[in-house]
Amino acid sequence: MAKETGLGWTTLSVDDSGGTARAIKNDITNFSFATPRGVQDVTGVDKSAMERLLLLADFSIELSGVFNDAANMSHDVFKTVPSTSVNRTVTLAVSGQTLPNECVFTDYALTRGADGALTFSAPGVLADGTVPTWA
Repeated sequence: MAKETGLGWTTLSVDDSGGTARAIKNDITNFSFATPRGVQDVTGVDKSAMERLLLLADFSIELSGVFNDAANMSHDVFKTVPSTSVNRTVTLAVSGQTLPNECVFTDYALTRGADGALTFSAPGVLADGTVPTWA
């Protein structure tokens, strides 16, 4: 595998509230995701450095984009976040590497900038206890 830029992302899809994956990458202007692990400090008094055990895995994502209320685009996907409690599959893929996760989105915030831009942000967190795994 070679070094790559962030320009080659080929898939960024999120399920709508009905469970249908929607390719909304055209609406997304930037995103970040993390796959952290918890740690437990198990350092004994006989040690001169830290000892730790890895604990539970997690996943979080923050999507930011341009408001688009066309059918099956970002507003269609996220407009039900405040009123439904459904898990949504988020799939990130690049160069044949795929990272799918079941997420709960916790907000769908719209912002109207002073310049007139209408943008959104949508944070999501791991929903189902499945360890985030690249395939």
